[in-house]
Amino acid sequence: METRRIRGLWEREGDRGELRFVFLDRDGVVNRKPPEGDYITSWDRWEWLPGAAEAIAALNQAGLTVLLATNQRAIALGLLSEEGLAEIHSRMRAHLEQRGARLDGIYHCPHDRGQCRCRKPETGLFERAFRDFPAANPGNSVMIGDSLPDIEAGRRLGMKTVFVEGPAERNKPGSVEAARLAGAVVSSLVEAVGLLL
Repeated sequence: METRRIRGLWEREGDRGELRFVFLDRDGVVNRKPPEGDYITSWDRWEWLPGAAEAIAALNQAGLTVLLATNQRAIALGLLSEEGLAEIHSRMRAHLEQRGARLDGIYHCPHDRGQCRCRKPETGLFERAFRDFPAANPGNSVMIGDSLPDIEAGRRLGMKTVFVEGPAERNKPGSVEAARLAGAVVSSLVEAVGLLL
């Protein structure tokens, strides 16, 4: 079953060569996700997932454009400021740079549910990225995420999708449906990158 789902990411072997843009969710894909209802509100709460920086470096070395697309509800809840988020992302980028890796763009939604068109599963973050990177389109992009909204957003646009299935105690509601809908199911960003490359 797992093998079929992984192979199903590519309808034809040549599709793999069309991949140029990789969208990553953040919490649960790049860094360890806090328990449901908790948020990363400062750098001292950040914990990299094993191999994540190296996986991003591998995507960079393969010539792929790597973009982060993340819901940051903590801002809407008043738990984190835009400046605080910028500081976390600055430290994240510095850590990546030290390991020969980079993110080519970061897109975040600061809103609560139902307030905007950018909070995944809405597609506004991706539409902004497509404007900023005119060569990007759903056909040459993949979304790697750990939640149903990540997978739904990618599917709404017609993108390939990869679901990162985390530890059961950290999975968000809807993870079973996300695994069913995604083009591939993996256990980590490292495994996802191995699949893509």
